[in-house]
Amino acid sequence: MASLFESLTLKLANVVELATQDQSSLTPQARQALVRSTKDFKAALKEVNEYANSLPGGDHSVQEQDDVIEMLEKLKERKRLQLAEFADRVGRISSAQVNMSMEVDSMASTPA
Repeated sequence: MASLFESLTLKLANVVELATQDQSSLTPQARQALVRSTKDFKAALKEVNEYANSLPGGDHSVQEQDDVIEMLEKLKERKRLQLAEFADRVGRISSAQVNMSMEVDSMASTPA
């Protein structure tokens, strides 16, 4: 993916370089090179656009992506709170079992 975008930058630089040459001294070969490089850039731009749209969520607008991120952050926070509550319950149950076990042990060791 990175190489795809890097090649796009190189192709754009090539188009700009060819387009900014002195127009009065352009030979037919130089004009043809500019046309060819422009077509290459357009094709690469199309490929990058197709790649971006094929990414999960690539067809969503920035606002839609922000909405999804916000929803996922809320879900993450809710799950984190549920996990903390669960851990607290487990801790209380474990403490109660230890206390009960100690009571049974002390009763068993008390002479009648």
